[in-house]
This record gives sequence, C-alpha cells and structure tokens, in this order.
Amino acid sequence: MKNLIQTSICTILAITCLLCLTACGNSVKGEGLWENATYLKDSSFGDGETSLTVEVKAGEQSVKFTVNTNEKTVGAALLEHKLIEGDEGPYGLYIKKVNGITADYDIDKAYWAFYVNEDYASKGIDQTTIEKDKTYRLEYTK
Repeated sequence: MKNLIQTSICTILAITCLLCLTACGNSVKGEGLWENATYLKDSSFGDGETSLTVEVKAGEQSVKFTVNTNEKTVGAALLEHKLIEGDEGPYGLYIKKVNGITADYDIDKAYWAFYVNEDYASKGIDQTTIEKDKTYRLEYTK
C-alpha cells in the first residue's frame, strides 16, 4: 500500500512538472523593438457601443487591437485602455509609447506615425474622431 501511494504521488508530481514546462515553453517573448511590448497577439478591449480597429506596426511585426468604447476620438479610446502614452504638446498628444514600445525622437529620431485609411493623418490622434468605415494604424518610424 505504501508503494502505491508513493508511486501515485511521484506520478502526479511528474505530470505537474511536465505541464509547467509545457506552459513555459509556449510563452511568447518579444524581441528587438517588441521586447517590451505588452501584447504580442491581436487583442480586444472594452465593451462600449463604438468599435474601431488599430494596427500597431513596428519593424516586421504588427498586432491589431479592436477597441469597443464610448469615447469619441481614437486617442481617447486608446488612452482609456492604456494602449498609448505620451505628452501633451502645442499640437495635442505627442505619442511616445504604443503597446509598451517606446519611440523617442530625441534619442534615436524614432516616432509613432499615425495613419487613417493608409494616409498619413491630417490631425493628431486625440483630435481624430472615430468613424465606422475608417482604418487606423500606428507605425514605428525612424
């Protein structure tokens, strides 16, 4: 009886270790520009009445965020879910970080370009009203 209990405990421990190793092996770690990224896969946020999708592109990688919000502007919707960070300037929000990825023009001349329907945006992200059939993209540019 004692051997059966010991064998059972060892089997359970072995299976637990195997599951832990498998889970660790499946974790994805970003590299290069994506090393500090918060999300590496397409993700959805919020439960508001308005929906928008924003592609975040840096280097050869990209992710898409679908945001459901009650906010009126793209900037407010992304700020609501902490997907962007920046500083207020004379022309509105100057984006410095998107999805945990920093672009600092003062250090390496990198910045976040904002596109609406594949065209460079004519307004800042915090002044761009969310529109149903528009596509939005933030692209790390250097």
